Amino acid sequence: MPLGKPHPPRRTGVLTSAAVCVGVLLAAILFSATGALARSATSARVISLDEHGALHLVSKHGFTLNEQGSASGTIRGAISVQLKIVSTSRVTALVTVSPHGGSISGEGTASYHKGTSAASFSGSLSIKRGSGTYSHAHGSGLSFSGTIARSNDAITVHVSGRLSE
Repeated sequence: MPLGKPHPPRRTGVLTSAAVCVGVLLAAILFSATGALARSATSARVISLDEHGALHLVSKHGFTLNEQGSASGTIRGAISVQLKIVSTSRVTALVTVSPHGGSISGEGTASYHKGTSAASFSGSLSIKRGSGTYSHAHGSGLSFSGTIARSNDAITVHVSGRLSE
């Protein structure tokens, strides 16, 4: 530059400072996001269910049995089942287990076979919702089976499989 002319202001310090700030901000966002993902990945747990329920008839409406009782096994608590005989060979069910701290609800479908003293059913169940401690519960393809006593319509039920929460 010729003498007498002022030098243009240097902006490299400002640009460098801005770049550093943007870099630090991006690193903080990335660290925060990966930390949240790691926390959510490690906080999810898998429970191997093996539940048994002995229930008694509360009400009956046509081919729908509303039953209540207690569940024992991996998760213990009150259990309610609404079992609907939809054909001579098929049943559907709404199952809710209410352990301490929340509840887990699922829907199932099963084949149905009449016997002389009891009927039996066997199929699969999917967890549709949970509450409280189990608010993030989900699972599908759980084994679902049981019996219906012909004398009093009391049912036994067995649910097993993997539940994620």
